[in-house]
Amino acid sequence: MIKFLDLNKMNSRFEDEFSSQFKTFLNSGYYINGSEVKDFEERFASYCETKHCIGVANGLDALTLIFKAYIDLGKLQINDEVIVPANTYIASMLSIINAGLKPVCVEPDEATFNLNPSEIEKHITSKTKAVLVVHLYGQLADMVTINDIAKQNNLLVVEDAAQAHGAILTSKNKKAGNLSHAAGFSFYPTKNLGALGDAGAITTNDDELANCIKLLHNYGSSKKYVHDKIGVNSRLDELQATFLNIKLNHLDSDNRTRRHIAEQYLNNINNPKIKLPFYDFSDNHVFHVFAIRVEDRAHFKAYLDALEIGYLIHYPIAPHHQKALLPYKSLSLPITEAIHETVISIPLSPVMTTEEIETIINALNLY
Repeated sequence: MIKFLDLNKMNSRFEDEFSSQFKTFLNSGYYINGSEVKDFEERFASYCETKHCIGVANGLDALTLIFKAYIDLGKLQINDEVIVPANTYIASMLSIINAGLKPVCVEPDEATFNLNPSEIEKHITSKTKAVLVVHLYGQLADMVTINDIAKQNNLLVVEDAAQAHGAILTSKNKKAGNLSHAAGFSFYPTKNLGALGDAGAITTNDDELANCIKLLHNYGSSKKYVHDKIGVNSRLDELQATFLNIKLNHLDSDNRTRRHIAEQYLNNINNPKIKLPFYDFSDNHVFHVFAIRVEDRAHFKAYLDALEIGYLIHYPIAPHHQKALLPYKSLSLPITEAIHETVISIPLSPVMTTEEIETIINALNLY
């Protein structure tokens, strides 16, 4: 069987380093906000070429804390509108709602699956104060156009970079996390840079925002037992930071491998029943997943099951059709709904073998 994603195989590459560093961590006796968190924050900020990185508990908290900090700083107010792509994981919308803001869902570009700049312009009102851009599946959204629109309309821009670690906007020579006012990252184990549990981070060049988030994510505390704000407990775990420090060394090479596999798929899969993803063959895509589209997804799933080829659906139910977001159920978003009904992700990871890649290509061509 070809697994959709073999996390054991991916992480076993680092087993010796993990074990060695775990002993160092254990013997340090310092398990919260220690040197590993500080080192990772500095290294990931340097990697993204931003002034600040604040480690947090997960990707959802990262985005929520950005919005809460902007409210605390008076740059956003409760019930302000935030434009967000309708075609996304529900966490993008939850971060806006959890901060007391109102998500405004807009249709994506059908080719890239990402936020469509023309749809942003259509939905700007006097209540619109920010745009949450999602770099879905690892491909950067059209940040040049989006930032131009935001500047013209005095809007904050926040990146949901949970799936785009290391993606580069080549025209600006800037990475995901440094293409907006602030960005939220997830290091969920399946991500291109994945921890061995939940973890996340925020990157920004805004000193005031970073200082506010540093308070909010640690009980609103400026020093021990001194609390200046109503905060939360959302800290990057010291042990997860240890693992991330090891894996960060391999992120760029893993991303190159992902792009190489994607290029093999794109160049060799030729089947009119299968719609391949758009890719301009630049470094703006890190292929967190390789999402294709098929009209009869149930039939295609059965075909892959018979061949023991793994797959996942990102995502089977559009956010506005989730029970948790019942007030948005009446929205008419045909492009988003069509994507959610036809998309399916095939295996792509940096530890796949040549035989596995060829098997998948042949299977899809014979479908």
